[in-house]
Formats: sequence, structure tokens, C-alpha cells
Amino acid sequence: MARFLIVEARFYDHLNDMLVAGARKALEAEGHSVDVITVPGALEISGALALADGAGEYDGYVAIGVVIRGETYHFEIVAGESARGIMALTMDGIAIGNGILTVENEEQALVRADPAQKDKGGEAAKAALALLKLQDKFGR
Repeated sequence: MARFLIVEARFYDHLNDMLVAGARKALEAEGHSVDVITVPGALEISGALALADGAGEYDGYVAIGVVIRGETYHFEIVAGESARGIMALTMDGIAIGNGILTVENEEQALVRADPAQKDKGGEAAKAALALLKLQDKFGR
């Protein structure tokens, strides 16, 4: 049994609830334990992941959040930099599933967040599980 931490940027409560539920279900179905922490926004997720990994308490992580395009360039910054931060940590060998939705509107987010539809939270958890298996294979 592995310990997983879900780090969520809780901005859209109803969407996050679905994403977290999907991720939790996928991890617990495999017999793993799950904790959840909340950060202010998607840009803070990678920092929280780095801090948590430095503490050495978790085997893998799932990043959860929703970034919906608005009227300004801020969307591109948040979407790109949150993905870049997570990818940098992943390249360091940390098992992270990226479940941060970057969408045009809430309708797209609902379809992707809903565990009964696209279940992107569950998919992110499965990606973290796959990376954890690779860590075991390659001896991290």
C-alpha cells in the first residue's frame, strides 16, 4: 500500500469535489491511502508538491484544479506555468498525475470533472500510479 497526496487548488468547489472524488476512488480501489490538502490556486500546486515530497511522507501525488479561460492573458500564464512546474517535478522522478483542467468554459470542465463522464481526476490518479510503478522498476 502506498500513500498518496492530492493537492487541490480549490477555486470551483463543485468541480473540485468531482475531480477529487474520481482521484480518491481510483487510488483507494488499488488499496492505497489518500490525504488531501488545499492551496489557493493552480500556481501554488507545484510548490506544495515539492514541499510535501521533501517531507518524504508520500509515495505519489495527484494535482487537482480547474483553470477556465477568462478575458485576460492570465489563463495562459496559470495554465502553462502550473503544467511546467508539475512537469519539472515529474522530471525529477516524482510520481505526479496532473489533473488540472484547462478549459474554455464551465461546461467543458463539468464533462471532464464528472467521474461518470471523462473522470479526469481518476485518470490523473492512474497516471500517478503508473509513474509509481516505474519508480519501483527503475529504483528511485
